[in-house]
Amino acid sequence: MTNADWANKDFYKVLGVAKDASAADIKKAYRSLARANHPDSKPGDKAAEDRFKAIAEAYDVLGDEDKRKQYDDLRRYGGAFGPFVGGRRPGPAGSSGAPFDVNDFLGGQGAGGLGDLFGGMFGGGGASTGTRQRPRRGADIETEATIGFAEALEGVTVSLRLSSDAPCPDCSGTGAKPGTMPRVCPDCEGTGMVTASVGGAFTMNETCTSCRGRGLVVDEPCSTCGGSGRGLSSRTIQARIPAGVKDGQRIRLRGKGANGEHGGSRGDLLVLVHVADHPLFGRKGDNLTLTVPITFDEAALGADIKVPTLEGAPVTVKIPPGTPTGRTFRVRGRGVMRNGGPAAGQRGDLLVTVEVQVPAVLNEQARQAVLAFRDATAGSDVRANLFAAGGMR
Repeated sequence: MTNADWANKDFYKVLGVAKDASAADIKKAYRSLARANHPDSKPGDKAAEDRFKAIAEAYDVLGDEDKRKQYDDLRRYGGAFGPFVGGRRPGPAGSSGAPFDVNDFLGGQGAGGLGDLFGGMFGGGGASTGTRQRPRRGADIETEATIGFAEALEGVTVSLRLSSDAPCPDCSGTGAKPGTMPRVCPDCEGTGMVTASVGGAFTMNETCTSCRGRGLVVDEPCSTCGGSGRGLSSRTIQARIPAGVKDGQRIRLRGKGANGEHGGSRGDLLVLVHVADHPLFGRKGDNLTLTVPITFDEAALGADIKVPTLEGAPVTVKIPPGTPTGRTFRVRGRGVMRNGGPAAGQRGDLLVTVEVQVPAVLNEQARQAVLAFRDATAGSDVRANLFAAGGMR
């Protein structure tokens, strides 16, 4: 919050008390208003929540003897500023006005001015507070990895080569030529922000154009980074891809991204996973799919057939007599390991779809057998329902 914000707020009016109200009257007014506007008593009432915050803010200042004195002084001095034109303030009637120096109020040449007052209100002097850099979280990094079909089901650890933004290795992130140091920006005094007038007594903070918000000015830029203080770093990390990952899925690895600044935490690593196809198996959710050919006699008479699994150990599937091509059989627990939800740690199923194979070439013995089968089933027409359903003759 800026100084102008405090100077323009009437905390006495917020609490509904006079400027000379006693500490007991202020406390009593606060308790009454806080009870009436507490969010717990008015759930979902945004206006009451905003009033409660304003009441708490006012009491935080007026309920503290030292803060109240500083606030009263700030309001008194703030009201004395008035309008200024051309760096001068109005003098008595008929005079041309005396030169105005903001340091007279801010205490730039000594103690006791508003500089000390503002420092006490907002937690310390401007120079020391402004030059303190806030921790900044590192950027997220995106990369891709291609893994095998079986690796996607069981999980795998992969090596990833990463390039990310990092402090310049030659200037250690200062942006200054090795052997030199940046200096505090004289325009913003290291805060990275400057105050601009928007008319009358109102001001607003904006990014300092001289240092672009860094608070520091580089006289001799580093030739490697051009004064930005940033460069690229390359590293190899081991990343664990969890079991059950799908093709096209994006995995987030916490804390594996770019380094933070000024003590900030690392960003995350986002890995886009590509899963290679398998020559036999497919995938449908948490289930594996497999297409198996069977012979005409196996479909007609029934059979017990062995089919492979992804682990390599075959299983037996019972084909009942009269099985048509395209029927799917389910083998429990031979699918994908589930890694989330109530069934986490359990496997899906293997879905086996049979296709009846018709031989392209028949030897004479087989041909005679098929002819005998035709004669034996001559009385049935497998396409009779087509005509009956369509009303055709």
